[in-house]
Amino acid sequence: MMLPGKMHPLGAVFDGRGTNFALFSAHAERVDICLFDPSGTEELARYTLPEKTLDVWHGYLPEASPGCCYGYRVYGPYDPHEGHRFNHHKLLVDPYARKLEGRFVWNDAHFAYLRDDPSQDCSFDASDNAKWMPKSVVTERADTIELPQGRAWQVPMERTVVYEAHVRGFTMLHPEVPESLRGSFAGMSQPQIIEYLKALGITSVELLPVQSYVDEHFLQARGLHNYWGYNTLNFFAPHSDYLSGKDAAEFRQMVDRFHDAGLEVIIDVVYNHTGEGDHLGPTLSYRGIDNASYYRLQPEDKRYYINDTGCGNVLNINHPRVLQLVMDSLRYWANEMKVDGFRFDLAPILGRTPDGFSQDNNFLQAVAQDPLLSTVKLIAEPWDIGPGGYQLGEFPSAWSEWNDRYRDTVRRFWRGDSGVMPEFAQRLHGSSDIFEKSGRRPGASINFITSHDGFTLNDLVSYHQRHNINNGEDNNDGHHDNLSDNLGVEGPTASSEINALRLRQQKNFLVTLMVSQGAPMLLGGDELGRTQGGNNNAYCQDNEINWIDWALLRKQSTGLLEFTRKLVSLRKYYSGFRLPRYVHPTDNPAMPDISWVNAAGDNMQDEQWHDHQNHLLGYFISSASQLTSSGKAEKLLVVFNNRKSSGKFTLPLKPGCGSWKFLIDTAECTATKNDCVQHQIKAGSTLKRPGLSVCILLADSVSEKS
Repeated sequence: MMLPGKMHPLGAVFDGRGTNFALFSAHAERVDICLFDPSGTEELARYTLPEKTLDVWHGYLPEASPGCCYGYRVYGPYDPHEGHRFNHHKLLVDPYARKLEGRFVWNDAHFAYLRDDPSQDCSFDASDNAKWMPKSVVTERADTIELPQGRAWQVPMERTVVYEAHVRGFTMLHPEVPESLRGSFAGMSQPQIIEYLKALGITSVELLPVQSYVDEHFLQARGLHNYWGYNTLNFFAPHSDYLSGKDAAEFRQMVDRFHDAGLEVIIDVVYNHTGEGDHLGPTLSYRGIDNASYYRLQPEDKRYYINDTGCGNVLNINHPRVLQLVMDSLRYWANEMKVDGFRFDLAPILGRTPDGFSQDNNFLQAVAQDPLLSTVKLIAEPWDIGPGGYQLGEFPSAWSEWNDRYRDTVRRFWRGDSGVMPEFAQRLHGSSDIFEKSGRRPGASINFITSHDGFTLNDLVSYHQRHNINNGEDNNDGHHDNLSDNLGVEGPTASSEINALRLRQQKNFLVTLMVSQGAPMLLGGDELGRTQGGNNNAYCQDNEINWIDWALLRKQSTGLLEFTRKLVSLRKYYSGFRLPRYVHPTDNPAMPDISWVNAAGDNMQDEQWHDHQNHLLGYFISSASQLTSSGKAEKLLVVFNNRKSSGKFTLPLKPGCGSWKFLIDTAECTATKNDCVQHQIKAGSTLKRPGLSVCILLADSVSEKS
């Protein structure tokens, strides 16, 4: 017998004797809960939730304990034009389920309408989809929020080096990860993986979506899979395919191991839309529970969805209960799973009001005042495809943002585009033109050259065109303009000259990234020269196109990995590359300084910034003694040459800079040598800088530690 239970907390909560079930639905007329055997295949019992309090349906089952599998059937009007799509023949996932049992399998029964005429989604389908649906699982859960105790492992943004990785792709081909653990959270937390990341020097691992997601129906029809995971089914349950066993605690165990190694874990989250798609999509959870509450609908005809995401629907985060769902989910991952931060996909949607994007939006304000969430890293992808969807620089001061202006400017600079030098300097400076005006610091800018979305670093210097034919869309998907340069040949080549130049360009990009103010982000595998064969939209390639080929450690001798490690180490040691605040040119030798040097060794003049023939730029940084590891002021100089022709550059005569010493020179780096000859060069001397090269020099006023 089902007892009345209580309306709070939402979800399935075991109290040591039985389980309380609570589900929000403002427009439902009845809610049934179906109990299944432990495998989730056989329905054992069905009960009607006996009570409804403030739009929350609830009931208590004394016999339900952790491990119990269940799903909901929700009754109500099926009237798409009014926004209602209730269909009790469809078994639905509990939005608050902490674990799912069984795999999602595509079948026409998932659609609430008759599939023989997709244009008629106003029709009603009475077939049962339970056989092909994963089941929600009752788990033991702690709803007590543990307030942070300083988060001892959290790294300040100016010291943060982010490494974007995919749980499955990072471990599927790793020879030292046990085969049974590959592609899982347990595989990701193997000592060999953690040791590799520690040796690289990064501080924070940003994982592509780990919340439960499903493949799109059109991908299933092509025999492809959603590899990236931006198609969420449930915002609490870890993705089942990433569990080596059946224990959802495997994710927390992975986080604990990363923390033990001093590494942060950031997860990519998708609260802008769900995997239920547009009006022709399936009914899996939110649509069947209360479509009119969970989604933003077209006001003139609620049959259709607002689609600012390009994925078919938009989660209605302005609804109090939907906002609560998102906030509860974030607290769960930060509190129980102990993640250190979140990267928010298509984040402007989360800050959009009926009048447009606003920092006063309920979600952004709720996060700002939350005693737990206000302590973690918050990273926005600051664009979507809706009206006013580009919001770079407009998020609150506590947030950082993926900076696509940085990505595009640096790509254009190394491609040799004319007229880009002034903006290139702004990007090196931490994009002060974008963030400083609102009082934010350089760490607000997440600088990146490549990410999961687009070319890898190797492909950026090897392909001019996208090569996405394997995606099944006639090569029409993905960005058409990648700001890339194949350096003379499209794709792989036997030319040793082109291959050497490609390697140098990759190193040029990496140096630029690591000397820029702000927080750098590396795409996992770029340090190994990973390629996707020119595919710049590999979201549906769950195969060797995406999986990191660890044989690259043995197959190649480019020295790219060691070069990357050295760069990250230099950034960590020299505070001038990671200043906590914006600094500007100054005549005070006791103050931090950033200034720009021309080829004659003097300060850049206005006309030189706009001289399209000018391809040499010096980036001078002086950090105050209190910021350095040595207790002495550091003076650093980075010299860029972004043209294929060589040029002469005179080392500047700066106070305290009698001579300069090379730390890095991509023109001298070879497949077997990443260290430069440690010779002193007198200030005022003229260097011949080879084409497409960058070097880092240190003034002799500071001795480099061994």
